[in-house]
Amino acid sequence: MKRYRLSGLADVREGHVLQGLVPGRFLYMGAVGFKEPGEVTHPGRHSHDDEEVFVILQGKGAIEISGHRHRVGTGDVIVVEPGEDHHLISSQEDPLVNLWLHAGPDPHAGGRA
Repeated sequence: MKRYRLSGLADVREGHVLQGLVPGRFLYMGAVGFKEPGEVTHPGRHSHDDEEVFVILQGKGAIEISGHRHRVGTGDVIVVEPGEDHHLISSQEDPLVNLWLHAGPDPHAGGRA
């Protein structure tokens, strides 16, 4: 796991805002997640072959990485590394709203980076 703050990301004018944090020239998959109070994402083991980035837009909670819990809150940017088992845990009082994103080669270029 790598941790950053949204306010500390580079002033990027081309490409994507996560350049330098994760490999890949293009964001190719992601969504906004609105968590219920106390919700835990992904029951059971959950990991990827590439990095997944969580941008916490609102709320508080924790991210569990390979069995270790780390507090997260508004403005945190968490990079989950390949193979790390991970789960978001939303607080009861201030539920999480987050982006989850993956970056990679241009999906329209037939696998070219």
